Amino acid sequence: MFGTIDGTGFDVLDPSFETCFIGHAKVERLWTGGRWLEGPAYFAAGRFLLWSDIPNNRIMRWDETDGSVSVFREPSNNSNGHTVDTLGRLVSCEHLSRRVTRTEIDGSIKAIAEKFEGKRLNSPNDVVVKSDGSIWFTDPSYGILMDYEGEREQSEIGACHVYRFDPETEDLQTVATDFMKPNGLAFSPDETELYVSDTGATHTPDGPAHIRRHKVNDDGKSLGKGEVFADCTKGFFDGFRFDQDGRIWTSAEDGVHCLDQNGKLIGKITIPEIVSNVCFGGPKRNRLFITATTSLYSVFLNVNGVR
Repeated sequence: MFGTIDGTGFDVLDPSFETCFIGHAKVERLWTGGRWLEGPAYFAAGRFLLWSDIPNNRIMRWDETDGSVSVFREPSNNSNGHTVDTLGRLVSCEHLSRRVTRTEIDGSIKAIAEKFEGKRLNSPNDVVVKSDGSIWFTDPSYGILMDYEGEREQSEIGACHVYRFDPETEDLQTVATDFMKPNGLAFSPDETELYVSDTGATHTPDGPAHIRRHKVNDDGKSLGKGEVFADCTKGFFDGFRFDQDGRIWTSAEDGVHCLDQNGKLIGKITIPEIVSNVCFGGPKRNRLFITATTSLYSVFLNVNGVR
């Protein structure tokens, strides 16, 4: 299904937001028919977008050249978050297999993180790749809490951490161990800070529903103590991405929230479904792709995403 959709638009909460969007550009629904969509990742070389339909155990593919949608991988081990590494390869978080994988150039799938200190990971959720090639991911327990998005199991680690994987040494280390449910994550444009959402309130009364900010230490491999950057005003912050000017575009219950460099909510893109994640794409990275409960949306903006 394609076209403009009722219930979508721009909600200006601060005048600075008006420069971020194009007055006549509308939110478009590119596809609908999923159960819980997540993990959009844009591949510039092929001009296509991949995303997860977690309960349906598949990865979907949208072709920018003709608007067609097809199944990219099924089954997908209830994949969740995806990203593209520095060599253009797909990196995926898989709930069912409780691992992070990389799809090689020849199409083979390599497991790059499955266990920490001999114990199985919980259910890797979202992932980003730093410019040095290191892979950073979150590991909450959502995929093992029920059978809908994975398989009900006990946590072997007994906690939910943020990890860094070094592809050169194949070493896996924790970089943050004080999160309740670490979820989305992204580096600041200059990579001096890592931002991580905590959605602990989904299962714990008065739990966190915010984004935390951590300084990246001088070694480039570890983090300093975190601080709350912004609290979510509607539902939870899940996945998010930065634009080149340092604004965060993040998922929320009522659409996409735009936060300025100080964490102030300056505007929203309203979506008639719960939004799970976003990514920038298109040749100029000025198109925001949005995964929501059952549908994939996009909108052209007057900003450019971080490469």
